[in-house]
Amino acid sequence: MLRKIVNIEEELCDGCGLCVPECHEGALQIIDGKARLISDLFCDGLGACLGHCPQGAITIDVREAEPYNETKVMDYIVKCGPNVIKAHLEHLVDHNEMEYFQEAVEYLKINGISNPATEKIKKTEQKHSSCGCPGSKEMSFGDNEQIEEDETGKRKSYLTQWPVQFHLVSPYANYYQNSHLLLTADCVPFSYPDYHKDFLKNKSLAVACPKLDSNQHVYMDKLLAMINEANLQSITVLIMQVPCCSGLYQLAQNAIQQSGKYIPLKVIVIGINGEVLKEVQVN
Repeated sequence: MLRKIVNIEEELCDGCGLCVPECHEGALQIIDGKARLISDLFCDGLGACLGHCPQGAITIDVREAEPYNETKVMDYIVKCGPNVIKAHLEHLVDHNEMEYFQEAVEYLKINGISNPATEKIKKTEQKHSSCGCPGSKEMSFGDNEQIEEDETGKRKSYLTQWPVQFHLVSPYANYYQNSHLLLTADCVPFSYPDYHKDFLKNKSLAVACPKLDSNQHVYMDKLLAMINEANLQSITVLIMQVPCCSGLYQLAQNAIQQSGKYIPLKVIVIGINGEVLKEVQVN
């Protein structure tokens, strides 16, 4: 993908190393006497290192590069201690990278790591978790035991939570505690007209696209947290017949294996014409 990323002019770099501690993401190292970008995955392209090169050897270019990976960055950062974690969070807030900021905060929660938050970080976290984007505000509502039709003949919704998109949900939300999870490919409700009545009733929900969603490594961490901390009772994976959808089933299967727990797992495959093609009880 095309994105902003650090470029180092090797001829200008004298290997002083002043840029390295300013890159809290761990993208820069001194190797063979020169500053090197060790991984596209670690460079956020925001240029915290720019003003710390006395030789002017560092610039920001736009080029083809692997997508920045916040989880891999956090894997590196947490080893460096609370001061580096705090600096990284402040760096994201200062550049208004709130999606990465939320991902970093969620990483700390999932891994049981203390958040060394300054007041600025605490206020930002509160703003974006409670009164920020309405789409990510956690809500429980409705009654999953409601009748299928009201007096007008219209079917009732069996959705009892918000949000539902896997990137937006918290694995610690109350509605996941001791629940039966329905992990749904996001095309399914458009293809299967009785989705609510036949599949969603009495289940918690997470919706994802195994082909188009970015940063899917986060899904594994969240699903493991749901299994280990929320004590999921079962997982039903609901996917389309197209090959790319199988990634959602593989995610659930791998998460259960990594957890070391026995969790009943069912896979249901829906055809593009709206029929159930396959229903398999895996575990």
